[in-house]
Amino acid sequence: MSRRSRTSRIAGLAVSAVAVLGVVGVPASAAPEAVPDAAQEFAAQRETGPLVLGHRGASGYRPEHTLASYELAARMGADYIEPDLVSTKDGVLVARHENEIGGTTDISSRTEFADRKRTKVIDGVTLTGWFTEDLTLAELKTLRAKERIPQTRPRNTLYDGRYQVPTFQEVLDLRAKLSRELRRDIGVYPETKHPTYFTSIKLPLEPALVRTLNRNGLNTPRAKVFVQSFEVGNLKALKRELRVPLIQLIDSTGAPADFVASGDKRTYDDLVKPAGLHEISTYAAGIGPAKDRIIPRDDRGFLKQPTSLVKDAHAVKLKVHPFTFRNENTFLPADFRSSTDPAQYGRAFDEYALFFKQGVDGLFSDNPDTAVAARAEFLNR
Repeated sequence: MSRRSRTSRIAGLAVSAVAVLGVVGVPASAAPEAVPDAAQEFAAQRETGPLVLGHRGASGYRPEHTLASYELAARMGADYIEPDLVSTKDGVLVARHENEIGGTTDISSRTEFADRKRTKVIDGVTLTGWFTEDLTLAELKTLRAKERIPQTRPRNTLYDGRYQVPTFQEVLDLRAKLSRELRRDIGVYPETKHPTYFTSIKLPLEPALVRTLNRNGLNTPRAKVFVQSFEVGNLKALKRELRVPLIQLIDSTGAPADFVASGDKRTYDDLVKPAGLHEISTYAAGIGPAKDRIIPRDDRGFLKQPTSLVKDAHAVKLKVHPFTFRNENTFLPADFRSSTDPAQYGRAFDEYALFFKQGVDGLFSDNPDTAVAARAEFLNR
């Protein structure tokens, strides 16, 4: 396929995405029989452009981690949808950004759960609220999701109370349904949340994750699956169980919770050094850094010079999938804000273009339609 025909096809996807229509792509049957090696995979990705990863679905438009959010992300053209995974009291994996759900469900207004309110220490942070591990799946299913940041996304509150908290299996069922309907393989990018904590309360996430991927035929090198974690030990353990690529998440500050728990003095700063990246390459296929690890900001929020992180990661054959790209001024660098109103959209396309130029292999976006359109523009430049 010529570069022009290839980029024209991607531009067409962007137009469909902005219109929130079904996206038609290459059917799974057209995929090559042989599993590509890492070099071939990198070359192929360079030709088709960076991946668009629907962060908690299309959470810029629907309450996060709902089936409605995931479906919208896929219809907007996201290559992958991202469920964060926590456990219920009876060991079922469900999609929530945190195990504390006071801010993302209606549980605080449900009098029957008033006695479940707790104060806990999760990864060194004291939290008071309601936790998934104190509810059975049946109890959790009586709750309804709501918008996490209503001041920034007031339009999303229109959908408060309409959707349940989905199980991981329900997310995978939706992924399979949409892949058939849209005639392209929708990827899934689960994250294990607080794995050391969940192991400490005898609700480890990893066995259920592996079982679910196996049951759905998604634990293969050909499956469109990445598994991510901010911790290190559980990724190294999953390396022995999974045949899908793993991604080491790297926050702006702090250290992996399992390092802190075990007394390991290394921090995320150490993981982005050449030696740290080399170690990551022994168990993971890539890194998911906070975007200011790639282009830092000064104290006023303006962009500084890029770091060498993308180049250093590529030198040891690691993919780079930064997080999180959002359209609102409050999340954008000061360089690209349109006004002082934090909820108004700023110049998000300029931020995407800047990061695409750094050579990232994909990125997490709350607004997949904007990311898809920005990618098409970048490839057609």
